[in-house]
Amino acid sequence: MTTPKYKFQMYKQLQANIPNIYAEAKKAADEIGIPPEVRGKFGLTGGVSGCPAPLRRDIAEASEKGMKEVVPLAKLVDEIRELVKDYYGDEYDVASTSTCEAGLWAVFGSLFTPSIAGVGDTYRARYIAPYEKHWHHQGGYGRPFPARYKDLIADRGTTPGELGFFGKRQNNTDTVVVRLEGAKYDVHGIKYHPSVLLTEVCAKSTAQAVEYHADIHKQMLTGITSLSYETPGYGYAEKDSDGSPLLQKEYARIAKKYGIPYVQDNAWGVPFIGSDPRKTGADVIIYSMDKASAAATSGLIIGKEEYMVAVRRSMGMHGDRYGTTASYGKAAFVGFDPGKEALLTQIQTLKVLRDNPGVYTNAVDALEKIIKEEFAKLPAQLQDGIIINKSYNSRAVEVNYEGTWKNGKMGIPIFSIEDMYSGTNIFQTGMGPMGVVPTVAYDGNIYISPDLGTTDEDGNLLEFPTRWGVQALVRLIEITCKYAGIL
Repeated sequence: MTTPKYKFQMYKQLQANIPNIYAEAKKAADEIGIPPEVRGKFGLTGGVSGCPAPLRRDIAEASEKGMKEVVPLAKLVDEIRELVKDYYGDEYDVASTSTCEAGLWAVFGSLFTPSIAGVGDTYRARYIAPYEKHWHHQGGYGRPFPARYKDLIADRGTTPGELGFFGKRQNNTDTVVVRLEGAKYDVHGIKYHPSVLLTEVCAKSTAQAVEYHADIHKQMLTGITSLSYETPGYGYAEKDSDGSPLLQKEYARIAKKYGIPYVQDNAWGVPFIGSDPRKTGADVIIYSMDKASAAATSGLIIGKEEYMVAVRRSMGMHGDRYGTTASYGKAAFVGFDPGKEALLTQIQTLKVLRDNPGVYTNAVDALEKIIKEEFAKLPAQLQDGIIINKSYNSRAVEVNYEGTWKNGKMGIPIFSIEDMYSGTNIFQTGMGPMGVVPTVAYDGNIYISPDLGTTDEDGNLLEFPTRWGVQALVRLIEITCKYAGIL
């Protein structure tokens, strides 16, 4: 392969060789020995809503049992409340939703957007969303400000048209975009686009930047939001003595200073063993319970009672008109109701997380060992700059390779999030010919987690096919680097 002089030439060369990469990937799967009968039936993550993992035995049994019983939904919601309060304390409350995105919508609609009641024009509201990974989720509910960022999330998703981001942006609400200090936003990918590279983020300098912008917009400021992840690839390498990201604690401090809520998007996270709002200072945290928590498709909102009253009211859960502590009625976001079966699986999930967390953490420990062993087989020139980190919050192992681009040299190809949405991220699409369901792998960051055909019915990691999947990814990286002209 030709050694490219410029980045865009590397990605152009990769695009021209996609058929060759796929052909070699398929052949590599045969060499690895992935049995034909398991191809397409296992993958590198149970944390993607587009391909949910099978339910663990105890979760499926709890759901099946409860489905045959007559139980008011308000009773199930109160049981979830008890579990959350058992762990976090009585000052926290909870609301279940159909998905994590529904949870974000309900929270932003309840806490960030201006009131529509009253005489005269509605005022404008602004919330701060640092320019980090997955920004289009937590930052997509307002119009981007400053204007230079308005095109960043204009066309993400599958054929959304004007009902994509326009459809969920909320009335008279703006998103103030603040760059993370120390981050790199270099352009990469076949769909050449800025990539969010965060391993060198400085918590102190970023907090100063956020506080600077908070002061500029304080007359309209209604909230701060960020991800709740805690790994270097997401910008949270700096931690205090209890393991909490310093930057998240700074966001909480700034929010408290201005009297506004700090909301964390923890879609790929789990309650109890994961990010702890009591330590980070988050006022509200939102989960996708079908990802790392392995429940049925649903979302969960946990937060301080002061804020959760408004959120629960928006879901129709907070008390009947005649005076009760809970209800199951109609409200603005009742369309995000999760249903009985999802509530049953959430209850079982939270019980296990509270009483037997090893069910969730043991598989991560075993997965980390396999990943380190297999990535050590990459050619030495590709290994330099790779960072591997374990996350109990996300029940995942992060493989970050943005450091392979250091000192001006070209490293392992980085595919942008736009590549993911347009189908040109070879580290995802190339897994198909190998018979492996891919994981989230963009912006120089790969998250690998268990459960998608890689654990047994009780949640124990199966060495094979887990090792086959990781071996397939490593071989695909190597093949891609060859066609990129860097190997």
